[in-house]
Amino acid sequence: MTNKLFRYLLAAFLLVSFKAISQHHETAGQHAEKSEHQTENTEHDEGFDVGELVSHHLADSHDYQFELPFLHKTIHLPVILWTNKGLSVFPSSKFKGDNQGKVIVTDDKGNKYVRLHEVIYYADKLGEHEHPSAFDFDKRPLNFSVTKNVTGIFFSFILLFLVMYLTAKVYQNPKKLPKGIAGFVEPIIIFIRDDVAIPNIGKAKYEKYMPYLLTVFFFILFSNLIGLIPFSPFGYNLTGNIYITFVLAIFTFIITTLSGNKHYWKHILTPDVPKLLWPIMIPIEILSMFTKPFALMVRLFANILAGHTIMISLVALIFIGGTLMVAPVSGFFVIFMSFIELMVAFIQAYIFTILSALFIGLAIEEHGHEHEAKHVEHTI
Repeated sequence: MTNKLFRYLLAAFLLVSFKAISQHHETAGQHAEKSEHQTENTEHDEGFDVGELVSHHLADSHDYQFELPFLHKTIHLPVILWTNKGLSVFPSSKFKGDNQGKVIVTDDKGNKYVRLHEVIYYADKLGEHEHPSAFDFDKRPLNFSVTKNVTGIFFSFILLFLVMYLTAKVYQNPKKLPKGIAGFVEPIIIFIRDDVAIPNIGKAKYEKYMPYLLTVFFFILFSNLIGLIPFSPFGYNLTGNIYITFVLAIFTFIITTLSGNKHYWKHILTPDVPKLLWPIMIPIEILSMFTKPFALMVRLFANILAGHTIMISLVALIFIGGTLMVAPVSGFFVIFMSFIELMVAFIQAYIFTILSALFIGLAIEEHGHEHEAKHVEHTI
């Protein structure tokens, strides 16, 4: 009975995966068709573009494609811009699906905008083949829009809140043994406390940082798991987005920097080396303050992005080959990669959390005779 149920679940997962990928293919094709000239479309057939499919699935967007096997609907999210003339808010539907800078949108203040590869620019200030940087405020406004990934963050936080609320509700009755969601969450919390926080931060100060460590662990874990489900309202590429992992790494950097004691700053600004080496060592120590969060950011981003890219590419083999004969092979590798990605979801959440705890522990570590006495006492 269990094996039969397992086979049915795998079959359903594959069916939904293939259907979701095919819908992404159709949507990407529609966007490509809108962006090209009609005469070129009638004369040339470019075939299946894997790069377009992968980028369409993984990139952030001002529109949300709500996709189920029986339903496909585009939800236009609000565009929120801060311009030289103040705040501007309008729905993304005004771009009419254009992402190639051809449709010009005018707001109520007279500003004109175009959307090029999901980046919004001033239409009258953007040159041909020009891609201004995010800090070129003269050519692109500050964008605070609710995008697909922002929607995913809200969804992840709501899911996280519900799980923690239901878990806390179980412990209101001390005589009731934890079960269900609480039975899943409790061992993880104990593990983070006993094997991550205490060994790296210490028993005296670990409680202060437990809320952050638990929050970042469960947020990354839930975001990773949500990204593995290929249909709405899941399928967000949150931790595979460099901006999201950047913010998470910045949180760790801020907490580590603000928690640093005098020994931590002494080690950075006046290292225990001959003063002749200070011009070399001090820049290296300062640089190391930034390389640690940079490593956190890139490690999480690269691993999740690579996993999503491989999964989509494996399913896309069916469309590349143009025959269902490839489906069994593709399906087998998709199932195999799904289990690998499930493992990676937990591993990456664990690695980010334990490294954050390690960096915080190094910043608050006590040195000198008092620390040595405690170490000797602990050893004895």
